[in-house]
Amino acid sequence: MSDSDELDLDDGDSSGLGTQKKATGLVALLPNLLKFVAIGLAAVVFIVTVSTITVRIVTGGGTPQTALPSDSPFIGVRPTFSAFTTIGQVRTNTNDPIPFSVMVDMVILFDQNDNAAQMELTDRVHELRDFVRVFFSSRRADQLRPENEPRLRQEIIEHLNTRILNSARVRQVTFNQLDVMQL
Repeated sequence: MSDSDELDLDDGDSSGLGTQKKATGLVALLPNLLKFVAIGLAAVVFIVTVSTITVRIVTGGGTPQTALPSDSPFIGVRPTFSAFTTIGQVRTNTNDPIPFSVMVDMVILFDQNDNAAQMELTDRVHELRDFVRVFFSSRRADQLRPENEPRLRQEIIEHLNTRILNSARVRQVTFNQLDVMQL
C-alpha cells in the first residue's frame, strides 16, 4: 500500500465528512466495457437470427426449389414401354428409277399400362402392315440410309398418331431389321 491510499477503519460509520471514494483506472472502465461487449453480442445474435429467418422464407421453408418430380424424364430413369411386334417383316421396293428391295421388321412401343393401345394396335394390324409397305415404297434408297433413321422414326410416329390410331399413342419406333438392297 502506498501513502496516498486511505484506509477506512471505521465500521461503515462516516462521521459526516461526505467523502466518497471514486473508482479509478480499469475498475472505472470495466462496467462500460462490459456494457458495449454485451450490446455487440446481442447485435450479432439479432443479425444472425434475422438473416436465418429471411433465408428460410426466401427459399421456401428449406425445401429445395430445384426438386424434380419423381416421374420427370430428367431424373435419369427411362420410362418402360410395351412392345407391339405383330407387324412382322414387310418386304417392298423403293421409289427409285432402279428400285431397291427393302426388308423392314418394325416394333411399335407404347405406354406400358395402356391396355386400350394394345387392343387398338391388334385390331389395326392389317392397316399397320399396309402403312409400313406404303411408307417405305414411297421413299428412295438414299432416304433410308442409317443416318436418316431418326427422321424416319419421327415421321412414322407422327403418321401413326395422327392418321391411323385413334386413342393409342405411339411413344417410340424401333427397327429390328431395315435392309435396303439393290436388285
